[in-house]
Amino acid sequence: MRRFVWFATLLLVLVCTPSQAFASSNAGEGRWVNPISDICWKCMFPMSIGNIKLASGPLPDTSNPASPIQICPVGILYRIGLAIGFWEPMAMVDVTREPGVMVNMGGFKIDLGRTGTGTAGQSDRPAAGTFYHVHWYKYPLIFWLNIITSLGCLQTGDLDIAYLSEIDPLWNDSTLSMMINPEASLFGNLIAQAACAADSVASAAGRPLAPLFWCAGSQGSMYPMTGFTSGEFSPLESSLLVSERMAFKMHREGLVWNSIGADNAVCNQYPSPIIPKDRWRYQMVNMFPESTNCHAFGATTQTWGIKHNSPNSKKNFGYLFWRKRNCVFL
Repeated sequence: MRRFVWFATLLLVLVCTPSQAFASSNAGEGRWVNPISDICWKCMFPMSIGNIKLASGPLPDTSNPASPIQICPVGILYRIGLAIGFWEPMAMVDVTREPGVMVNMGGFKIDLGRTGTGTAGQSDRPAAGTFYHVHWYKYPLIFWLNIITSLGCLQTGDLDIAYLSEIDPLWNDSTLSMMINPEASLFGNLIAQAACAADSVASAAGRPLAPLFWCAGSQGSMYPMTGFTSGEFSPLESSLLVSERMAFKMHREGLVWNSIGADNAVCNQYPSPIIPKDRWRYQMVNMFPESTNCHAFGATTQTWGIKHNSPNSKKNFGYLFWRKRNCVFL
């Protein structure tokens, strides 16, 4: 009985003691994301069956299959299902100037040793540009909450750290990054960059222009696919730019696939080295969650960023990326 009382008392002390008391001395700035209250659940919509809209959402939808009935091959057999379209929370992204700080996981810090040049002392340097590290998490929230039960329409698994820019030599070297994006040399001119003005306007209206794949809307250029930004006037915009670059990089390296909205092509996902910008949207989850709204890929931060960009922060940010999913509900 004494042993039980001692154990119960210890457990109560552990539960009631603030988490900061157990934080590491080298912990960075961050907080755990609440999967219920920090998520913009209306951003799952619009939802459709075929090209029939079932519910509207905060942003325009992408194209969907014309027929609500689709036939999918399963080995030598076929299965018939409903072609549904919805937006799923697919990934979380840390953006930090301090290597190893996991912003969306409470701010704890991973000791990664030396992580290359361009990472130390960046917080308050006088130069116009800056450098950020980005971490990409697999975040299958719909699977965890069992909202949609068909395995044909789910990203399954657990919370997983899928990519750390600190251990990627391409992320802090613009020349080396040309190995995966050699086309960047075609868009480093005034004409190509001037075309991004149209993408900026379209993104503000919720419809980023997928053909202008080298543009990140109001944030600037997708190239180079590194953590360097030039002329930083807003840390919020810079953090969003490198997050969007990372999404493009994940597509280019085949780590994120696409599900197209055309007929007879929604049974399986497929590689897409050029990011389909119109099939992505984002919301902030750190440090100040924006649980009531989400934004199109490349949309300006001027309409919502004032309350979410503290001037005395360590410039750590966290985003939740939503992806349009077309699939066959079997």
